[in-house]
Amino acid sequence: MTGPAVFIDLSLEDQAQELRKYFKSLGAEISEEKSPKGIEDDLHKIIGVCDVCFKDGEPSQIDGILNSIVSIMVSIPLDRGENIVLAFCEKLTKAPEPALAKVCLQSLWRLFNNLEPSSPLKYHVYYHLVQVAKQVDQVREVFTGVESLRTQFAQCPPSTEQLQKLYRLLHEVLKDSNTELAAKVMIELLGTYTEENASCAREDAMKCIVTALADPNTFLLDPLLSLKPVRFLEGELIHDLLSVFVSEKLPSYLQFYQNHKEFVTSQGLNHEQNMKKMRLLSFMKLAETYPEMSFELLQRELQIGENEVEPFIIEVLKTKLVRARMDQAARKVHISSTMHRTFGRAQWQQLRDLLHSWKNNLSTIREGINHIEQVHKAK
Repeated sequence: MTGPAVFIDLSLEDQAQELRKYFKSLGAEISEEKSPKGIEDDLHKIIGVCDVCFKDGEPSQIDGILNSIVSIMVSIPLDRGENIVLAFCEKLTKAPEPALAKVCLQSLWRLFNNLEPSSPLKYHVYYHLVQVAKQVDQVREVFTGVESLRTQFAQCPPSTEQLQKLYRLLHEVLKDSNTELAAKVMIELLGTYTEENASCAREDAMKCIVTALADPNTFLLDPLLSLKPVRFLEGELIHDLLSVFVSEKLPSYLQFYQNHKEFVTSQGLNHEQNMKKMRLLSFMKLAETYPEMSFELLQRELQIGENEVEPFIIEVLKTKLVRARMDQAARKVHISSTMHRTFGRAQWQQLRDLLHSWKNNLSTIREGINHIEQVHKAK
């Protein structure tokens, strides 16, 4: 199969006609003649049949064809071109195999990068980019974080509804491969709701909580409680479970699980993983109170065997949430510092007292230095 001609030296209308001829040669139901209605109608017709080249074309040839279509799309005014762009994106999300999906991903990137920064069409292209990236396991190439997303759409921010739709899609494609980033996306999603419509975000709020609880690297869950949609869940089991992870210790979780096993399972949460996280959170809670803990205390509080204590402490230290030193001979662990699971009035007071202490110490040091300087001057 020979590839199509290169259309660089042709007018847009002639390029469109060559594409018509090419697709017709592949058996597509399309006329070879230019549309009397103009180039936009030509594009509609061409995009309507462009997926015929997916059947038996080589990826490099298909890339050239799609690139030709993109070059025409970005060369004409697209102030009324939303339907054209959406039709093209829809075709490219239906590539029948991964090799072709990668070609489609490249074409969508070209389209995205060649649209004007202020074009509202960039949102539609990006949304479909994420869908195709999921097919070829390249979501992280498309979405690196919320801040970069804001930068990409700085000149033409999506509407609140569009942003919510995009965040839901990103959560869906990230939840199995990157739970930490998926959790951040859901928090951003909930942040788009206001006091007036927060009650409509129940499903999103529940997903956000479950994602955060399931993420093995997310331990500071207190900020979720302040999100408006999460506050609307107060009194429901999912909010009660979140509260356990925010401030309680292992026995509270075990009691909750004993009473609501089916609920925990129905949310897609794994009991053993929950236990592992709650043991670590319980250790953090204990570390706030006890600067020194015996292995026996940890066995009792965390409900683990004697031979499990040292491996557990090593896992805790890997998280860097707690700074500690293990004394194996004395069978104790000495806590240097720990991150607080919650940061309320008591923690702010503690921080205030610490800063006052530092200020007083600095004043004392300054007075000492001034005294030494005066003694030297007197000599």
